[in-house]
Amino acid sequence: MNYLDQVIAAVSPRWGLRRAQARHVMAQYEAARPSRQRLSSQAVGSINAMVQASASAVRAQARDLERNHDIVRGALRVLVNNVVGANGIGIEPQPRTAKGEVHEDYANQLRGAWMLWQKKPEVTHRLRWPLAQRLMAYTWLRDGEAFAQQIMGPLASLEHGSAVPYSLELLEPDFVPLDMSDPGNNLRQGVQCNAWGRPVGYHCFKGDPREVFNLATKVVPADRMLHVATIDRLHQYRGMSELASVITRLEDLKDFEESERIAAKVAASLTAYVKRNEQYGGEGSPQGGGAPSADGQRPVRELEMMPGMIIDTLEVGEEIGMIDTKRPNPNLVAWRAGQLKAVAAGMGASYSSISRDYDGSYSAQRQELVEQWIHYAVLADEFVSMLVQPVWESFVRTAHLSGVVRCPKDVPLENSDDALFVGQAMPWIDPYKEAMAMEKLVKNGFASEVEVIRKRGQNPRDVLDQISAWRKDVDGRGLVFASDAANDTAMQGAAKAQPGDEE
Repeated sequence: MNYLDQVIAAVSPRWGLRRAQARHVMAQYEAARPSRQRLSSQAVGSINAMVQASASAVRAQARDLERNHDIVRGALRVLVNNVVGANGIGIEPQPRTAKGEVHEDYANQLRGAWMLWQKKPEVTHRLRWPLAQRLMAYTWLRDGEAFAQQIMGPLASLEHGSAVPYSLELLEPDFVPLDMSDPGNNLRQGVQCNAWGRPVGYHCFKGDPREVFNLATKVVPADRMLHVATIDRLHQYRGMSELASVITRLEDLKDFEESERIAAKVAASLTAYVKRNEQYGGEGSPQGGGAPSADGQRPVRELEMMPGMIIDTLEVGEEIGMIDTKRPNPNLVAWRAGQLKAVAAGMGASYSSISRDYDGSYSAQRQELVEQWIHYAVLADEFVSMLVQPVWESFVRTAHLSGVVRCPKDVPLENSDDALFVGQAMPWIDPYKEAMAMEKLVKNGFASEVEVIRKRGQNPRDVLDQISAWRKDVDGRGLVFASDAANDTAMQGAAKAQPGDEE
């Protein structure tokens, strides 16, 4: 209490108490006090209620923009290409023995079986594993979620794509009904949960609900269903599109660009008019706007415009006027760039990649790439944890149980699916500068050759195999290349031993 409060409390304790209560009520966050200039949001419902009320509509808008707006299609491709990449998320098997050592023979067997499985990983046999990953990521980022049912073991109606009896059925979110809820039985938006909120099953349509009506549903156990979803809040069961916060801005941008294109077309169609002064035949003059014809109608003249022409057919009081549409709009480029930057921030993509604007210095581009790459790495980690890693673990388990690739006795079963998941490497803006920096790090012991190979987006084991095979071929042909460190040293020694070099 300040001095005034103390005086008032001493004279009238009741008045002093009211002042203290009023001060306590006012001591809150300013953002929580709405005003006429700033309205507060009243969205206090649960996240699941918000998703159920909005997910379908947002998904439909996102799909429409993806079909009809080039910026949205390009932005989604930027995200997918940087999260998944051309070859998908790589996997290096590293099964370890009880002593902690990598079992190389077992790892090679798993690697060979995995290479064969990647050719036909899903039930339709239409998609290779890298393409299946990209489609799942594309669906996840556009619609907010995607599903994949795991099918293990022999099935009379299904032919697996490899010797390992394991396949995936890739599903869009429409296959799991969003409006199927029964809180009394812990059924939330098609997801059956236990008392703790853990999913134990997914209600799934037996066919595409957009093509056939009144379809029956089946319950897929949670350990057989993979759910890739954008989860923004705790207790959330279904995903929301990455475009949700930027859809309004994208639609406005699309409408504005279309209006500017129409205006530019109008401006490109040069239009001129003949202006008549009222004194010499304009509307309201005694002459009536020029000498009329025999039927009383004003004659229509056609003026053909051409470069350098001189118009000498104007009558007294006439002049040529041009329609100026003020196009193109000089502020369009700056305004569009600002909107795209906001879209990039909302989607987590790179502004330069979305806008295809690569102006700037090497330092500026590298700074943007380094900061942006964290977003791609986070998305890649989510994608690995929700899809790639469970698929690999199920594949190894199925390969062992089916007898295709048996787990050795000295490898504990809990270590059989150990692996390293390799995402996309950050590209090099200036290869020479990046290579020189990596070379110094390796020589000074601050980095390894394996790290450098991974940063170039390649598998170190594959690189070693290629180098080994190349060296054997080179030695067999009697050739010497300076890229071989041993040959390089020998060549330098031979150069020093040349006559005339000695003192």
